[in-house]
Amino acid sequence: VLNRSGLRDALRSFGPAIALIAFQQVVFPVPAGVLLQGLILGLLSAMVAVGLALIYRTNRIINFAQGELGALPASFAVLLVLYSGWNYWLAGAVGLVAAAAVGALVEVAFIRRFFTASRLILTAATLGVSQLLLVGAVALPLLWDEKARPVRLDPPFELTFTLDPLVFTASEVLAVIIAPTAMAAVAAVLRYTSVGVAMRASADNVTRAALLGIPVKGVQTVVWSMAAVLAFVGIFLRAGVFGLPIFFSLTVGTMLRALAALVLGRMVNLPAVAASAIAIGVLEAAIFWDTSNTRLLDPILAAVILVGMLLLRRGRTRAETSDTSSWNLTDEVRPYPRQLIALPEVRLTRAAWWGAIALFALILPHQLSTAQSLRASSVVIYAVIVMSLVVLTGWAGQMSLGQMGFVLVGAAVGAKLTTTWQVDIVLTLLLCGLVGGLLAVLLGLPALRLRGLQLAVVTLGFALAVSSYFVNPEYFDWIPRGRVERLPILGIVDWEDPTRLYYVCLALFGFTAWIVRGLRTSRTGRVIIALRENEAAGLSYGISAVRSKLLAFAISGSMAAMAGGLFVHHQHGLDLGETGPYAAFQNINVFIAAVIGGLGSLTGAVLGAIFMRAGDLFLSGAWRLFVSGVGVLVLLLISPGGLGGLLVRARDAWLRWVAEARRIDVPSLVAGDEASGADGDGLDTETDEPVELAG
Repeated sequence: VLNRSGLRDALRSFGPAIALIAFQQVVFPVPAGVLLQGLILGLLSAMVAVGLALIYRTNRIINFAQGELGALPASFAVLLVLYSGWNYWLAGAVGLVAAAAVGALVEVAFIRRFFTASRLILTAATLGVSQLLLVGAVALPLLWDEKARPVRLDPPFELTFTLDPLVFTASEVLAVIIAPTAMAAVAAVLRYTSVGVAMRASADNVTRAALLGIPVKGVQTVVWSMAAVLAFVGIFLRAGVFGLPIFFSLTVGTMLRALAALVLGRMVNLPAVAASAIAIGVLEAAIFWDTSNTRLLDPILAAVILVGMLLLRRGRTRAETSDTSSWNLTDEVRPYPRQLIALPEVRLTRAAWWGAIALFALILPHQLSTAQSLRASSVVIYAVIVMSLVVLTGWAGQMSLGQMGFVLVGAAVGAKLTTTWQVDIVLTLLLCGLVGGLLAVLLGLPALRLRGLQLAVVTLGFALAVSSYFVNPEYFDWIPRGRVERLPILGIVDWEDPTRLYYVCLALFGFTAWIVRGLRTSRTGRVIIALRENEAAGLSYGISAVRSKLLAFAISGSMAAMAGGLFVHHQHGLDLGETGPYAAFQNINVFIAAVIGGLGSLTGAVLGAIFMRAGDLFLSGAWRLFVSGVGVLVLLLISPGGLGGLLVRARDAWLRWVAEARRIDVPSLVAGDEASGADGDGLDTETDEPVELAG
């Protein structure tokens, strides 16, 4: 007798994978050999996706270092075979042990230190870990006095067969055998061992598991080791099938495929995640064979991710419900205490501080060379982009990994307006902001029921779809290809000179900062913060959560698009290269910059932009990754509030000294550094009054 409940569960788990295969068969039919190639590609991707699911079950985060966990030991094993002449199987065994050790080391040295931190902070920490591991993997060939270069690992035995129209070797056979065996072994550990029981208990409720005597931290170490081993096996096998490129860790596009599988597998269902990854691999191979262009996969996956997220039920378990709020924890900057704000020394110090900053910003381009001035103006534009993320993620609690998608749309629209229709740059930037705001609202409407990690995945898919397809002159003729000139402002002011360009960028920054500051000090800003902290309480007071969130989306998208409209003129063109300023990985860099600066602070947005952009401009290759990776981890360990948080701590220490000297009792300064209720730049003169929720 067919169990209807079991059938429903099976369809819920494997329905998305079946639907993807059906879509592929109808739209992109291919020969049997291509299907087998897609199956192999999907199996190798499934190793990464299952590792992501394991860590999500335990830590409730996206582990952006998942690929790098396996890349470092896989590189070591491959190099042992190629340069030291080791046996394939012996090198693989050494790499397997090294992978388990790397996973455990990362968890103990880095992840465990953020055990009680916000999931947002922990996710940012995995970005730093990924960059450090990638630097190590790229530097490994130096041990053999070799340079990093693409390599391919020969199989340990000879075997070839043909399945029309492709020829397969022993490497493909090993992938078909070993990959499912490794995933089946993980499933067996979870189901039949005491360690697996402890892992499942910890995934459901960490606090309850600890009360029952389960060593939660030790269990997490085992999980990270298992995830690293899975990643190693996938990448080591991939070296024999597709080769091992220089930067052989996960690209953002590959990460999107793994995230799509994670979403379709309902985040925690390991068999469903593996099946979805295999289906996506088959679809990717079929698209490439049918069109010779894998760019079409990104918009398809973006749509798949969005639909899959919207079909997911929210809050089905206590773990999922409690997890949601952990993505909304952003350090808020305390305002100046009302007992001290009117004191002469406080007022004069504030005036001197901001006067010095304004003077520095105004005279800076006159002290720089032409190239340095152009770099400084790019930092100012980058600060606007980071500030847009502060509004959406820091204040509204809507985590975004796709901010550069809005920047690219603004750049394309801005270039079109000025090159084709000769529109003035002032009106161009306003129209770019309008287009970016409308696009953000369109994205925000279906994403309103998504939070934290889920929204981050959707926005990342949006950014990749925009960069690979929707803003691509190969598919859309309206996108400008040539040089973008800087037409005189209002037909009068020439801004071709780097110094004048810098002042135009500074003017845009001042305009957007003025708008954002006004938003934060308004009732609307206080409502946005209140909804981030406790949406249920806000709704009970009659607040429209939809309207408030869409407003945050619109303002953030508008700011990013205006920055893009100016940046395309700064660069004199639209660089759509894979390593260009609009490339997919730049979305991650913007997020890192916002976290480094401090997601609750406008001042932090500037500091984060300076930190990241300076590294991009003055460093290259592995050094850039090393500095940003170390910077992220060290800063998050010292100050989860970012560079802006460090400034606020210094300010509060000085205010405490003033209060003690004046013998003034200021309870808010004694409460600690995590008090809330202030302007994002820490300069709001309002007191800690109740937030207006109704009326």
